[in-house]
Amino acid sequence: MTAPTPTDRNRLDEEASPYLEQHADNPVNWQPWDESALQAARDHDVPIFLSIGYAACHWCHVMESESFQDETVANVLNEQFVPIKVDREERPDVDSVYQTICQLVSGGGGWPLSVFLTPEGKPFYVGTYFPPEPRRGRPGFLQLLKDITKSWETDREEIENRADQWTEAITDELESTPENPGDPPESDVLETATSAAIRSADRTHGGFGSGGPKFPQPRRLDLLLRAALLDGDDSSAAVAGEALDAMATGGLYDHVGGGFHRYATDRDWTVPHFEKMLYDNAELPRVYFEAAQAMDADRYARAASETVAFLERELQHPEGGFFSTLDAQSETPPSRLDEDEDPEDEEGAFYVWTPEEVRDAVGDNPIDGVDAETATDLFCDRYGIDDGGNFEGGTTVLTVSAGYDSLAEAYDLSVETVERTLMTARTRVFDARAERPRPARDEKVLAGWNGLAISAIATGARTLDPALVGTAKDALSFVREHLWDADDQRLFRRFKAGDVKVDGYLDDYAFLARGAFDCYQVTGEVEHLAFALDLARVVREEFWDDDAGTLYYTPESGEGLVTRPQELNDQSTPSSLGVAAALFDELDLFAPDEGFGEMTEELLATHADRIRSSPLEHASLVLAADAHARGPVELTLAADEMPASWRETLADTPLPTGVVAPRPASDDDLDAWLDELGLEEAPPIWANREAQGGDPTAYACRDFTCSPPQTDLEAAVDWLN
Repeated sequence: MTAPTPTDRNRLDEEASPYLEQHADNPVNWQPWDESALQAARDHDVPIFLSIGYAACHWCHVMESESFQDETVANVLNEQFVPIKVDREERPDVDSVYQTICQLVSGGGGWPLSVFLTPEGKPFYVGTYFPPEPRRGRPGFLQLLKDITKSWETDREEIENRADQWTEAITDELESTPENPGDPPESDVLETATSAAIRSADRTHGGFGSGGPKFPQPRRLDLLLRAALLDGDDSSAAVAGEALDAMATGGLYDHVGGGFHRYATDRDWTVPHFEKMLYDNAELPRVYFEAAQAMDADRYARAASETVAFLERELQHPEGGFFSTLDAQSETPPSRLDEDEDPEDEEGAFYVWTPEEVRDAVGDNPIDGVDAETATDLFCDRYGIDDGGNFEGGTTVLTVSAGYDSLAEAYDLSVETVERTLMTARTRVFDARAERPRPARDEKVLAGWNGLAISAIATGARTLDPALVGTAKDALSFVREHLWDADDQRLFRRFKAGDVKVDGYLDDYAFLARGAFDCYQVTGEVEHLAFALDLARVVREEFWDDDAGTLYYTPESGEGLVTRPQELNDQSTPSSLGVAAALFDELDLFAPDEGFGEMTEELLATHADRIRSSPLEHASLVLAADAHARGPVELTLAADEMPASWRETLADTPLPTGVVAPRPASDDDLDAWLDELGLEEAPPIWANREAQGGDPTAYACRDFTCSPPQTDLEAAVDWLN
């Protein structure tokens, strides 16, 4: 009798990932990506069918309902394959490897990602969504399974040759580095990148690209804002402003509850894909906070602060960390159902409106002397809500369609009355929306994505509201408590309802270290700087390859895949290698004997040709290279308590490549800091920089040249400028 194998049943009921849990009742005998499943494929000499997706993925849900719930499909998968299901948010390393071959072979990628592998994990057939029957050039999934089964039996040598070739191509793309690297990019790299960004800009509708879909591209906006601030590039400022305005006024932004959807499906940013991802709602408010500071634009600060409020309200764990996503779909609200009609899951159902729904939400009570009917009309005119709608079923995705001035003129009201009326009307609409069936929430807490959110909120605390730092510190404390093993000095990637899993990747370490370092810059609390240094030291130990001159995405002591990837490109999240490079240059100021600056220098040299040839694809690396070429900008603050006026000065002072370095007022108190940081002596950024005469004192330095001590922070900032 044949011994039972792991594929005799669906094992996803043992997993905590919400995406894997969604597939735990499929008739497919899904396996998680683990040694047991991989060994089953080797033992039975059958191919692996690998399906990669995530909880908020629309087409993942479609393929599940069409194929993975089908008994006939399940029988073929169970008998002829080892079917493995992977949450790409938990295992981005696996996703990166096989997404790369999909892009190399087909020119595109996405989710669900469907890959057929040899028992050794080498890919030989790849695609994304497959319909149950042939459609629009895509083969039907059941027939595809039968064809691959036959080819495995009759054309095995050809399949294995292709698998070897594809694996070699993945290795060349992801793992290899140049044998003879040159020098790091020079100071012109930012100009090259921003020129490319401007050429790719849609100057009519904002953003980048000539059609839809349109993605936010926050790192391109970073490039443009830096060029505008440091190089006086008016064109960069204009393109950045056009994109920021388009996103904040279009359907990408949730005008009722705050926060940004994933992307716009069209050129003019009207209809979004409605899922809300933590990483978008971290990176975008960070850019908006910085743009508000750079451009003195209250509208940007409002969008950013409302997005942080959304995070606190809808994505925050009670103990402080942030959950991962909100689904795009939810049940149809009762207001759109006939009496005997059952609700169905629909994309955007929670977010779209009809005029009648707005009227019911605003109610009968007047607002600030404005009758309810007029208030409803104002709200509908402001956000473009009419009977025809701009979305499915005559509903409307809210966009800013009329300004306060024009509404005031049209309704013969003061601008102030219009603003107050709309504010109250929006509150009533928000309250009514809260009664609708809500989108599902993926409640796993990811270390790296939380790092992005911590950094963004710390940016808001620096530029707008110091009280926000409490939210950033709570999230940082949560991750340290649940995902950081202080004894072994190791970070885990995922927490879900008490379950901790997956060794951290480079993005987890780099993004979290960035967030911790930004918390230190805002609070002046040494524990955050110490944590950033601890994380950076693990990166040096586990991810740095001295021979290759690069940082790999996976730890040296971790699981080996068919190749060891690097994350050079910015995608939906920043390049972890680029974020680490910029951070290492800054941490080198505090730990100059630990080689962080030399690592930045070497990896920028290793990847210089890629950065120069494709700057927009490597925006995070361009930002790191630009800061490295410009040299350090330091603002050391010697004070036991920062004066309120200093916080106001910092809020008004963009420092795009600057490091704010708080320290105790006296050297006696600095000794305790050095002990906590594991440093034998004060680094130059702190050395001989005590408070003068007991008064808070600032020291400003640029490229190794320093101002005299200043008890007036504005004077120190003026020296920098």
